[in-house]
Amino acid sequence: MTSPRTNRRAVYEELRRRVVGLDLGPGAPLSENELAAELGVSRTPIREALIMLVQDGLVQVFPKVGTFVSRVDEQSVLDAQFLREAVELASLDDVPATPDPVVVAELRTILAEQEACEDDPEAFFHLDEQFHQGLLRLAHHEGTWPPVVAAKAHLDRARRLGLQGHSLHTFTSQHHEILDSLLEGGADSARPILRDHLRSVLQDIARIRETSPELFAPTSGPPVRRNVAVWE
Repeated sequence: MTSPRTNRRAVYEELRRRVVGLDLGPGAPLSENELAAELGVSRTPIREALIMLVQDGLVQVFPKVGTFVSRVDEQSVLDAQFLREAVELASLDDVPATPDPVVVAELRTILAEQEACEDDPEAFFHLDEQFHQGLLRLAHHEGTWPPVVAAKAHLDRARRLGLQGHSLHTFTSQHHEILDSLLEGGADSARPILRDHLRSVLQDIARIRETSPELFAPTSGPPVRRNVAVWE
């Protein structure tokens, strides 16, 4: 029998996956009753999971208005980007002069798979994650990846939004360039390329804000609830 704690955790992980994956987009209204019916659980684990998501900054509750998926918080994106960049760039210095050939082969395979799924942004995103995790594994710092992932929920939402307006081939080419530069010229050669690659999401935020400002609007007030959530 599943314990209440396990049930709550499973509901939390599923809802977090949907929010970070944009299945539940920024500003989407959340109904405890509807989510409970959809997931086949009582309202209690739904309520507890939503509280956890509020603590993550991914859900907002407005009394007498409703519960909504948070809009992408730009400062949280910047903070997560700062953390991720610091970790990944620092790790380059610890890549051995003769990198592990098994890990290098895994990275090459990931790149080939990315080239084959450039019409599938979500599959591409997961391969992107695997590539960057692989770079850390190449430097023997893969253990730093889980805390980076935990900190970058808003960043990952911004990245997914950014993928919608890009040719994914651009990112695959950048990955090839990063890996080739690292293997051929070492950390000093790869560092500026990796830095520019990681910072491209900041340009995406500016672009997305122009076309869909409601996704990044100030968070000082609640949405106006009509048939759909409208953020002002």
